[in-house]
Amino acid sequence: MKKREARSWKITVPASTANLGAGFDSLGLALDLYLTVEAVESETWKVMALSPELEVFPSDESHFIVEVAKETAEACGKNLTPCELYISSDIPLTRGLGSSAAAVVAGIELADISGGLNLSAQEKLEIATQYEGHPDNVGASLYGGFVVSCRTDTGVQMLHVSQLPVEVVAVIPKTELKTSESRNVLPDEMSFQESVQGGAVSNVLVAAFMNGDWELAGKMMKEDRYHQPYRKKLLPHYEAVEETARKFGAFGTAISGAGPTIACFAEKGAGQWLLKQLRQSFPSMDIRRLSIDTTGSIVECNEAEQKARPSTL
Repeated sequence: MKKREARSWKITVPASTANLGAGFDSLGLALDLYLTVEAVESETWKVMALSPELEVFPSDESHFIVEVAKETAEACGKNLTPCELYISSDIPLTRGLGSSAAAVVAGIELADISGGLNLSAQEKLEIATQYEGHPDNVGASLYGGFVVSCRTDTGVQMLHVSQLPVEVVAVIPKTELKTSESRNVLPDEMSFQESVQGGAVSNVLVAAFMNGDWELAGKMMKEDRYHQPYRKKLLPHYEAVEETARKFGAFGTAISGAGPTIACFAEKGAGQWLLKQLRQSFPSMDIRRLSIDTTGSIVECNEAEQKARPSTL
């Protein structure tokens, strides 16, 4: 009996910036930095890091992406055929640009395609949110574009807008900031009055983004009540970056996710000038001009797999 040819896939998942100031744990924006996983069926699980910074992670089935894939498949009653994974990434680790969320999405996509799970986009989002605890980063990485989301007792709700005429210039410190450390500075409780004010600011921020009122969006980013007043203490460079960015064309700045990256938002076409000025002002930082990824996670099959898959037309 002829042995079946090993199947292979390529999974590409974008980075993301979350919160966007006042949208704590609910707003996300996909960015054009990518985690790429090339998977080939094999006898055993093996992970090869193609990017130097990924070499710190396990090379066997204890790798996080493999764990997510196996757990996702097992929850659907399937066991996955082991794969060799070749992983590369240009998403900086532990910098608030959604590297862990991208890994979660990659694991779910691997389980779905290799295990034939046929998960819907909503089911992928629900599973990913269970891992991350909130849907902002994973929603952006799955769907691309701008996402407004929440997690309730009835599941994850999300609004998705594929395109916004916005660029992001990311100011990325060389030092890491663990999410746990950034979470620990947040208060355990907020007064009712502060909570109401924070919710109102977040509502206006979303409306400003949807209407293209960038000046108002920038004002609302600055009025956040939920996390930035506390996390700024961990980022001594924040106010200097915010002032410089405003001076050279950014309509708003925000801590990206849990930090330490600062996302500077500019209207489309204004990012290159902002990039140049920020690089001159902060030469010790890694500063990148990023565009919005509009497609989200992508799974590509090898030629043999494509021929075997039924047409959806």
